[in-house]
Amino acid sequence: MIQRLQQALGYTFSRPELLLQALTHRSSGAANNERLEFLGDSVLNCAVARALYDAFPDLPEGSLSRLRANLVRQETLADIATALKIGDNLRMGEGELKSGGFRRPSILADALESLFGAIFLEAGFDAAQRVVRGLFDPLVAQIDPRASGKDAKTQLQELLQSRRLPLPTYQLVSTEGEAHDQSFTVECVLAKPALVTRGTGKSRRAAEQDAAHQACGVLQK
Repeated sequence: MIQRLQQALGYTFSRPELLLQALTHRSSGAANNERLEFLGDSVLNCAVARALYDAFPDLPEGSLSRLRANLVRQETLADIATALKIGDNLRMGEGELKSGGFRRPSILADALESLFGAIFLEAGFDAAQRVVRGLFDPLVAQIDPRASGKDAKTQLQELLQSRRLPLPTYQLVSTEGEAHDQSFTVECVLAKPALVTRGTGKSRRAAEQDAAHQACGVLQK
């Protein structure tokens, strides 16, 4: 499985101990991936910033920053990590394994960043950037530069503020499924105009975004 992961990344480690450290959660011991994740976070942000800078030469700094924030958020990283089957290669303590930690979005996202940090340590920024670009360039190509780059919750908040209306509240309605594969349902509640929309997602944040997106759709009709 380790070999398949390296093939999917498009990079083969010459120091396998770095690869193993990048895949080791803190629950498994002291030689874990937290420090590598710290490095990888910076590598990722710089590489994605360069990708956006090259792809959209006419966009101002604020728009580029919003686009980058959307690309490097936990949900996106976890989706990429899932596609790479990183969870199948994680080394974790018994408790985390039993609770399904190998499928938890935060753990998957951190492990992906740790891999970027490990590649940076072993081969330098150019090598790490090539791996990042290989994974993120397809996402950059899908971006519509005419869109605001703001997530649904931000759009809803700004829409309500522009109309001098109270801000929404979000209420967790239900959580279903096992710990490693949960589904969340959240309501977005507006006092004025009186409106309740319901969203679902694999995380509470994703469900809130879904509910906010639906609220925006109602208000903009």
